[in-house]
Amino acid sequence: MRAFIFPGQGSQTVGMGAALAGASRAARDVFDEVDEALGQNLFRLMREGPDDELKLTENAQPAIMAHSIAVLRTMGVRIADVASFVAGHSLGEYSALCAAGSFDLATTAKLLKLRGQAMQQAVPVGEGAMAALLGADLTLAQKIAEAAAQGEVCTVANDNDPSQVVISGQKAAIDRAIAIAKDMGAKRAVPLPVSAPFHCPLMQPAAEAMRDALSYVEVQQPSVPVFANVTAQPETDPDTIRNQLVEQVTGMVRWRESVANMFDAGVGEFVEIGGKVLGAMVKRIAPDAKITSVVTIDDIEALAKEL
Repeated sequence: MRAFIFPGQGSQTVGMGAALAGASRAARDVFDEVDEALGQNLFRLMREGPDDELKLTENAQPAIMAHSIAVLRTMGVRIADVASFVAGHSLGEYSALCAAGSFDLATTAKLLKLRGQAMQQAVPVGEGAMAALLGADLTLAQKIAEAAAQGEVCTVANDNDPSQVVISGQKAAIDRAIAIAKDMGAKRAVPLPVSAPFHCPLMQPAAEAMRDALSYVEVQQPSVPVFANVTAQPETDPDTIRNQLVEQVTGMVRWRESVANMFDAGVGEFVEIGGKVLGAMVKRIAPDAKITSVVTIDDIEALAKEL
C-alpha cells in the first residue's frame, strides 16, 4: 500500500515551481489558477522572492500547497488509483484534502491565505515563539513544557517523530523551556524562526476565523481517507473533516502517530509530493518503509515507472 503525504510550512524556497512550470502545462495552469483565486501574483513571488516575503505565513501556506498540487497534476494520476491514504503536515492537510477532491484548488488557496492571515494576526509579533526539542520524545517534551509554563502557555505543537518534538506558546515560557531542556534530558532545544506560535491555545482567534470561513465552504467526501492531524486516524466524513480543520489550528499535529498508524495499516511506501522534509521524519518513525520525494520532472518520471 502507498500513502501520498504533503509538506507543511518551512518547505518553501525561492525558485520553487519555476522549473516545473517551464516543463509542464499542467503545473502552469495550477499556478495561474491560484494567482487568479488570490488576486495576487503569488507564483512570481515563488519564483523570484524576496525570501522574507515568501516566508510570510499568508504567502508561504498557499505557495506550498500550490507547488504540491502542481507536482501532482503534472504526474497526471488519480489519487484513488495510486494511493490508499493521504496525509499532510499542518497546512499540508489542506493540500492532501485538495488532492483527494474534498476542496477545489481555488477554494484551498483562499482558505490557506485566510488561515495564514488569521494565524499571524492572532498573536502580536514578538509575544509568541516556538522551539524544536531534539532528542526528546512526546513524554519528555510534555514534561519540559509543563515545567516551563509557570502559568503561561507552553504546549506541544508538533509531535514530528520519536526524536523531534516542537513546542509553542508565549515567548517567555518558550525561552524558559529552551533553558531547561538539556538538563531535563533533551539533546538540545532550538528556537524556530517563525512569526507566530502555531498549534497552541494562543491561536484560538485564528481557529474561530477558520470555523467561520469553513462554514461557507462545501467539503466533498475525499476519494481516499485522509489521516487527520488532530486524531492520527483516517477520515472521510465531510462534516468531521470540517471540524477537524478548526481543531487543527490550536491542536497538536500528531504526525508521528499518523505515520505509525498508516504503516500499521499496511502502507509500505510514503510518497512526499512537492517537498523533501517529511521523508526523514517518516524514516525515523517507520524505518522499514520506502520513502520517495517527488519535486522535479525527473522525480515525476521516475515515479511514473513504478505506479
